[in-house]
Amino acid sequence: MCGIVGIVGRGAVNQALYDALLVLQHRGQDAAGIVTCNGGTLSLRKDNGLVRDVFKQRHMARLQGNMGIAHVRYPTAGCSSSAEAQPFYVNSPYGITLAHNGNLVNADALKEELFREDLRHINTDSDSEVLLNVFAHELQIRGKLRVDQDDVFEAVRGVHRRCSGGYAAVAMIPGYGILGFRDPHGIRPAVYGRRDTDQGPEYMIASESVALDTLGFQLEGDIEPGEAVFIDIQGHVYRRQCAETPEHAPCLFEFVYFARPDSIIDNISVHKARARMGKKLATRIKKKWPDHDIDVVIPIPDTSRTAALSLASTLGVRYSEGFIKNRYIGRTFIMPGQMARRKSVRQKLNPIDLEFKRKNVLLVDDSIVRGTTSRQIVQMARDAGARKVYFASAAPPVRHPNVYGIDMPAASELVAHGRSEEQVCSWIGADRLIYQALPDLVEAVRKPSRSHVMRFDTSVFDGHYVTGDVTPEYLHRLECRRNDGAKSQGSGDKGHLDLHNDE
Repeated sequence: MCGIVGIVGRGAVNQALYDALLVLQHRGQDAAGIVTCNGGTLSLRKDNGLVRDVFKQRHMARLQGNMGIAHVRYPTAGCSSSAEAQPFYVNSPYGITLAHNGNLVNADALKEELFREDLRHINTDSDSEVLLNVFAHELQIRGKLRVDQDDVFEAVRGVHRRCSGGYAAVAMIPGYGILGFRDPHGIRPAVYGRRDTDQGPEYMIASESVALDTLGFQLEGDIEPGEAVFIDIQGHVYRRQCAETPEHAPCLFEFVYFARPDSIIDNISVHKARARMGKKLATRIKKKWPDHDIDVVIPIPDTSRTAALSLASTLGVRYSEGFIKNRYIGRTFIMPGQMARRKSVRQKLNPIDLEFKRKNVLLVDDSIVRGTTSRQIVQMARDAGARKVYFASAAPPVRHPNVYGIDMPAASELVAHGRSEEQVCSWIGADRLIYQALPDLVEAVRKPSRSHVMRFDTSVFDGHYVTGDVTPEYLHRLECRRNDGAKSQGSGDKGHLDLHNDE
């Protein structure tokens, strides 16, 4: 999962891009990058690390220009190499830069095609560089010294014809403007907004609306599935549908876990969706366990708080904060390597014993993925004196890998893969486990009548991949690339070419 930002401003945009990345830091903590355009000159800074660590005052001073794009990243395959930090740059045509959130399922075939037919060299293992080169080639074959919005949209149309998977991207063309586009299923989110200044309007494209809110931009809307939005350097906005058969199917897991609760995605409030998840889960508990003996509902911070509070209210059970979180430890779900995750759980959470002693506790989390964190937290609750420890997941069992840009790696590393709910309950050490039902989750997210989303990508729960081209062979290759063993072997940088990175 990654976060993307693009801004066309009336003054320097370096600080605004930095601030937006801070807001989107939850979408990636492995690497960060900013590239700005000052006239025809590009300035780039990117490296591994958190936003606050990658950008120092000397870097910010050199990121000059009224237009730029930015990215926060975490790796979905292989190593967390600085060679794969974004944005990426390609010299021809026009000096295009691009930042991408998602994953291309046909990246290997595209890489071969780019080499043999388009005569382009791919320098990293990142499918984002593949996406950039496909777009660059589609724009280059227009054969024009100067391009306009029609050329840009035709290039995006070519991207949609050739690329399969989940992708939301921002690209910058020096001297022309910034482009945002989204795959024909709208799997990964992208929004755009406007703020008015004395010098004229400024525009931002971002992964989530919260980035717009915090910088004073008004949300104009989502970039629709298959749509492209082009903002030129004069501040003119052009929109066009570039896919032949778009079908809206956003990732359901964005609402469960990844997105910030104060974001609005596809006209759906993430906060309200999570509150409805809690109500649905409480209703399920009442139906399946009417004589429950739950004394207190305790969320596992932070993502599950909204659902847990709603669940407790619906059940009529006391809600309490039982864990204190160290906010300086990263999200364990996206930490490469199982050993790093195991170590970080104890560092990240500490129980308040008074909330657990001699109580039957219902712990609520947004989901259970590998199960390692859940298992340790259940034991922490017991060590704190809980009489019984029950566990509720606001999402159904995660049984299948995600192929569209979320690091749910090898199926064998998913605790629910090949296990029944009772077996998962036993594995994490809980006295009882309650999962959300998939139809209830879909209804909880889709419920507002003003939302036009009729289908979601639910592949991590049911194995149905919306692009229709995910084969068992592809899943096997993905498992080999993403498992913890592969990640631990790929911790070093490869040799690479980095033309513009400002150290």
